[in-house]
Amino acid sequence: MSGHSKWANIKHKKEKQDSKKGQVFTKMARAIAVAAKEGGADPDMNSKLKDAILKAKAENMPNDNIDRAIKKGSGGMDGVFEEIYYEGYGPGGGAVIVLALTDNKNRTAADVRYTFDKNKGNLGTSGCVSFMFSKKGQIFIALDKADEDTILRIALDNGAEDVLTSEDGYEIITDIADFANVCDAFGENKIPMLSAEIAMIPSTETSIEGDNVKRFEKMIEMFNDNDDIQEVWHNCVYDEE
Repeated sequence: MSGHSKWANIKHKKEKQDSKKGQVFTKMARAIAVAAKEGGADPDMNSKLKDAILKAKAENMPNDNIDRAIKKGSGGMDGVFEEIYYEGYGPGGGAVIVLALTDNKNRTAADVRYTFDKNKGNLGTSGCVSFMFSKKGQIFIALDKADEDTILRIALDNGAEDVLTSEDGYEIITDIADFANVCDAFGENKIPMLSAEIAMIPSTETSIEGDNVKRFEKMIEMFNDNDDIQEVWHNCVYDEE
C-alpha cells in the first residue's frame, strides 16, 4: 500500500508557491458560501458543504471565517455562481484541468484562455484531458505527525483506497463517498492534515524540462492569482531547481 508518490511533490510545490493566505481564504469562503446557498447550511445534510469545510480547516482557515461564509450563503448571497471545469494543455504538453467558481463565465473563460496562451499552452475542448484523471478524495499529512503504521490503520479502517508514502509525507486517496469519514477519523485521532480536498488525480504523467518548467510555473501562478479559479490540477512532473 505504500510507495513513492510523485503527486505529493506536485501538490507541495503548489502549496509552497501559494503564500497568499488571505486570497486562499477568500476563495475558500466563496466555495463554502456557494455550497451553503445551493444545499443548505447543515454540513451533515450537504456533502458539498462538508467537503468545502474540511478543505478549509486543513488549510487552517479560522472557524469564524467559515461560520461567516456559511451564514452568507444560507442567508442569500448576491450573484449566481457557476462551477466550470476547463481543460487544456500546458507548455510541454502536460494535461491541465482548471476549476472555476464564477458569476461571469464569459470573463473567466477569457481569463483562462489568456493564461494558457500567454504561457505557450492552449485551452482545449471539454473532455480532451479529463479521461486521464479520476475524481477522488486526496489528503496529505506530514511525516512527523504519525508513524506509517498508524496512518495506514486509520486510513484503511475508514475506507481509504490507498496510502502512498514519500519524502514529503503521506498521501491518502479515497473514494469521494469515504472522504469525509477518513478526514473525520484523522481529526478524532488528533492527526493534522496539510491539505484535504476532492481532487482530480492523474493516471499518467508528462515530463517537462527547460524553459517549459518556468512557463508552467508562471501559468500556475497566474491561475492561482485569479479570484475565480478554485483549483488547478495537472499531470506534469519535473526536477525542482
